[in-house]
Amino acid sequence: MIIDCHCHAGKGDGLTGPWDTAAPLGDYLRRASAAGICRTVLLASFHSDYAAANREVARLVKRHPERFYGFAFVHAARDRGRVLDLVQEAVREHDFRGIKVHRYDARISREICEVARAFALPVLYDVMGEVSGVELIATEYPEVRFIIPHLGSFADDWRAQRGLLDVLSRLPNVFTDTAGVRRFDLLVEAVERAGAHKVLFGSDGPWLHPGVELAKVRALELSPEDERLVLGGNLLRLMGPRRARPLGRMSRWRGPAPAADEELRADPWTPVDVRRGGCC
Repeated sequence: MIIDCHCHAGKGDGLTGPWDTAAPLGDYLRRASAAGICRTVLLASFHSDYAAANREVARLVKRHPERFYGFAFVHAARDRGRVLDLVQEAVREHDFRGIKVHRYDARISREICEVARAFALPVLYDVMGEVSGVELIATEYPEVRFIIPHLGSFADDWRAQRGLLDVLSRLPNVFTDTAGVRRFDLLVEAVERAGAHKVLFGSDGPWLHPGVELAKVRALELSPEDERLVLGGNLLRLMGPRRARPLGRMSRWRGPAPAADEELRADPWTPVDVRRGGCC
């Protein structure tokens, strides 16, 4: 089973670029099915209200639990003091399996790390090239598994990516994904130095083509066992079993449900699509 560990979905409200405007899944799902990708981790687009954005993702996950996992997007600064509430809702009500944090919003906080530790959730943290802080958080929270996407830099900063290789090879709770990594030999080195058990397949869809990103993993010419790890086994291990452990009193949202966009109303993924794609 091939699992894409990194794909965005839903509407943003920033209107400054694709990342905070909209992440439609129609083309992504067709391409993923054609490539044999069976399951996908969905993350919200950038948003001024991650509680609302996570609920939009949750509607997709609940509609197709056989196809999607969800990770809760949180803002380290703006959500300060309510990260527990956001994550507890995501886990207990939406069955989300991890946390997403982005340096574009703010640097990761102790609050986020402690909630991740309490729920035993992996954290997908895009450091935007600031790899110097990865060792700090990973050693301070050795029980938390940190997935640093793009080998540390979506901007193709090879210095940052090479810096992450050292941390990746030394610290057992630091992992990376393959999404958007353009310097192929750095992926080769990541597997050689850190091991296939530290690398996860991700596409950063829907904006990057999942079939193209998957081809990079195939080109690594891994052993069948190592390829199974990269293409899904590592993610399943990091997420662990489903859990809904309560942590204190949860703040419950009582407002109206956000209006579903056209994609959600159209229900773009059906079992027929899965069968036609030859997946699973």
